[in-house]
Amino acid sequence: MQRIFIWLQQLVPQHLVSRAVGFLAATEIVWIKNWIIHWFAQVYRVDWQDALRQTPSEFRSFNDFFTRELKPGSRPIAGFLSSPADGLVSSLGSIEDGQAIQAKGHHYDIETLLGEPLAATFQQGSFLTVYLAPRDYHRVHFPAPGQVIRARYIPGDLFSVNDITANHIPGLFTRNERLVLRVVDPNHEYYLVLVGAMIVAGIQPFWQQTPLMARQPLDKSFAQTQVHQGEEAGRFLLGSTAIIVSNSSKPWVQQAGKSVRMGQPLM
Repeated sequence: MQRIFIWLQQLVPQHLVSRAVGFLAATEIVWIKNWIIHWFAQVYRVDWQDALRQTPSEFRSFNDFFTRELKPGSRPIAGFLSSPADGLVSSLGSIEDGQAIQAKGHHYDIETLLGEPLAATFQQGSFLTVYLAPRDYHRVHFPAPGQVIRARYIPGDLFSVNDITANHIPGLFTRNERLVLRVVDPNHEYYLVLVGAMIVAGIQPFWQQTPLMARQPLDKSFAQTQVHQGEEAGRFLLGSTAIIVSNSSKPWVQQAGKSVRMGQPLM
């Protein structure tokens, strides 16, 4: 069954399927969007407790629901590095020979993930991956303060991100489309990577009110763009995964396979 699932992932027109789902997710026809939100919340057992808006009628569209904001104070920020999102820590560790762990027995090249050479200061650094399940809060936040100096959108495939694909598709995170944010501070430097996936309707970065244009590369420089720890970095309109690549060699205080909430300490 797993081989069939992977085969179907490679066979279907990934971007076409994602655009079709995105069109439906963006509809503001009241009865349609209310039904979709209600169905989704029931199937995936969405926890409304921390949501600022708590009924389908309060949202303009499914996308508006999916990127719902939380009540102020519901995610305290702590740690040298804090979790960028609610989700599951799927992998973490030290960077070795420029490689990071995708799944047990599977590695990927960090320079390929980032789309640029890895500075020498990162050779003794570390990485951590957070998988966002459908029921999770889908805004991604900066895990540490600093100055955003560069953003790069790298077009790619749209394979689903889950245990099956992570264990069977080599270089999954380096093949899927992604937004790479580089953040520097006098004492620390890191990358925050938002990885897209099948039926992800888009990645909306912090500097604009609309998703990035699919399959159109972007390389954007910033001047004097200071961000605070816990400040919003972007949103997933459905899906997927956030990866931190840090030049710090401090130990992670979380474990792979454990759930985290945005703002919980990672280092």
